[in-house]
Amino acid sequence: MRCKKPTRMNSLSIRILLAYVAGALLSIGLLVTLGALVKERLPGMDLAERTLALAERLEFDARGNPTGFTDSDAHPLWIYDSLRQETAWRVLDDSGRVVLRSSGAADWPEGGARHALPERRFAFTREGVLYDGAREDQRHNGRTWTVELAVSSRVIDFLHQGFALPFIRLGVIIFSLVLLVIFTVCACVSLKYALRPLRNVSQAATQISPRSLGDRLQTGHVPTELVPLIASFNQVLDRLEKGFRSQQEFLATAAHELKTPLTLLRAEVELMSEHSEVRESLLLQISHLSRQVQQLLLLAEASEPLSYQFRDVEVCDVARDVTTYLRKIADDAGVRLHLTCDDGVSKWRADHGAFFTLLKNLIENAVQHAPLGTVVNIQMQAESVSVSDQGTGVPPEQMPHIFERFWRGKLRQDSGAGLGLAICQEICTAHGWSLTAHNGLTGLTMRICRAGNAEVH
Repeated sequence: MRCKKPTRMNSLSIRILLAYVAGALLSIGLLVTLGALVKERLPGMDLAERTLALAERLEFDARGNPTGFTDSDAHPLWIYDSLRQETAWRVLDDSGRVVLRSSGAADWPEGGARHALPERRFAFTREGVLYDGAREDQRHNGRTWTVELAVSSRVIDFLHQGFALPFIRLGVIIFSLVLLVIFTVCACVSLKYALRPLRNVSQAATQISPRSLGDRLQTGHVPTELVPLIASFNQVLDRLEKGFRSQQEFLATAAHELKTPLTLLRAEVELMSEHSEVRESLLLQISHLSRQVQQLLLLAEASEPLSYQFRDVEVCDVARDVTTYLRKIADDAGVRLHLTCDDGVSKWRADHGAFFTLLKNLIENAVQHAPLGTVVNIQMQAESVSVSDQGTGVPPEQMPHIFERFWRGKLRQDSGAGLGLAICQEICTAHGWSLTAHNGLTGLTMRICRAGNAEVH
């Protein structure tokens, strides 16, 4: 079954952000709807409320007759004198007789000329202008007084279209923008806080390697929804660790068990007095098998963190020991070893035996690929070690594979098992170093760096 390529819509961050945006848009939509409802109901609601407020401020004399209204800043009476053609009021007694009125109510039509509307509303037309009115009753000393207030439609339209609606529209726009900004900030903060445990778990998972298979992901600060996933991942790690340990133990045990039979077989073959040609061929095959078994043992040992004992090591002294050890092999191959130790090369924190094996494998690999009569240069620096030969190098398409176990290039000249550089990589990983390879002007250069992690070029 072919896996589908993940899309951006599968991102949890995108989905949560879209949920916040949808919430913001829904809130803005409700706000616009509320503004529309206010727009439709504003004229009537305002008129009825003002009529009620005016009726509540009706004043009476000692005999209980209305004398006027109490003036206030919230509802000033001067507006009815200044805009007497547009708004006016009057007070009726319980018989419908006008007892008080403003100047603009002098020519109001009588009850028959007015149109009664629901909820104590009325309307009439004067000089071609429609007036909208409302009435409220006010009881005092057992009598009922009716206060009527009317406003022309052109004043209402002017106030609403010129002042109220622009302010409502501006308020909706400003509030929508503020709401969108608040939702965006809340989304970013929420995402950062909610996804922080997931990022921590992801970072912890990337640190797990064959050398730290005993580590497990913690669920202390992880959201409840992710705990089952992490628990399943830890169970997978348990199975992987068990399988990896079993594989390592089998590899070490098999290699160790093969050493004794090969040693005995070599002794038996060397004692053969006849068939010298067959004996030499058998000894060559036994040597090849012994080398592969030894490499398997070294690989198993290099892959086991507990096998390392770190201390301060004089790297130049180890390099001299290695070149002395490989001098005969280099002479037989017609290759000269040249060791350079820069000034200021200090001790490295390393396992002495593993570091010896690391340099031996790199130099031996260079000798095997160096042409006759050339030089293999070993340079020891304060933070790096490089081994260079003058061979043909490695084709670029094969470069990513040179540290893989049992991989052998087409141009290899030795009969090894393809474990030498894999062992070097394991040793460098255990020490926290980086091992890189790149083709120079002539040949291949292998470099060990104490700081940083470089990729194979």
